Amino acid sequence: MSLSKALTEDGYAIVPGVLTAETIASLTQALDNELPTDDILHKGTAVYGARNLLRDSAAIRALATSANVRSLAEPVLGAKAFAVRGLFFDKTPSANWPVVWHQDRTVAVREKRDVPGFGPWTVKAGVPHVQPPLTIMENMLTIRLHVDECQETNGPLRIIAGSHRAGFVDDKSIQSLTKEARPVTCIVPQGGAMLMRPLLLHSSARATKPNHRRVIHLEFAATPLTGGLEWFEQ
Repeated sequence: MSLSKALTEDGYAIVPGVLTAETIASLTQALDNELPTDDILHKGTAVYGARNLLRDSAAIRALATSANVRSLAEPVLGAKAFAVRGLFFDKTPSANWPVVWHQDRTVAVREKRDVPGFGPWTVKAGVPHVQPPLTIMENMLTIRLHVDECQETNGPLRIIAGSHRAGFVDDKSIQSLTKEARPVTCIVPQGGAMLMRPLLLHSSARATKPNHRRVIHLEFAATPLTGGLEWFEQ
């Protein structure tokens, strides 16, 4: 099945061998050395993630425009696809947390503007976030690049295949859908990528044998926002 068809029907795809060993080594160094302390996420003293990778890390910007990553985005979004957000997540013995079933429903923008169809608004780490019209979320793509192997035991993502086709789903409907459907556990080899539509229902449990599960999360779009709104990290 082609990437485009898999993303249309199931809402996700797993692609091995996207990152080389050399790229993994350079990304590990960048994650250790390039990120400003104000964008790093902590649980107590343990680091579990970081925001604003496209803004703060030259290595992540280069990754988002690399041929290997573009070869994943373009078959789904077209040649005009561009990265709009970069995040980092990890799970370790000291930062091991569950994520409840949810959709990714908001985008980060440079400033708040009252534009029809955009809302509600929130602020995360000082950055305005907003739920855009459904058509914008339906035409976005997330690429999760795995710096480490993601196994059954270290908190892999679980998804409900095809759930992105329901559009925006409220909390009550999420509970119903996740009880009725059989979740898919997304095992991804080191250097592999998981592609998903943002509205795909997903969650993850605490790792039962926690070790590093480092993921670089890149979000792509193919069109500008409307009403004078601008992507925060573009």
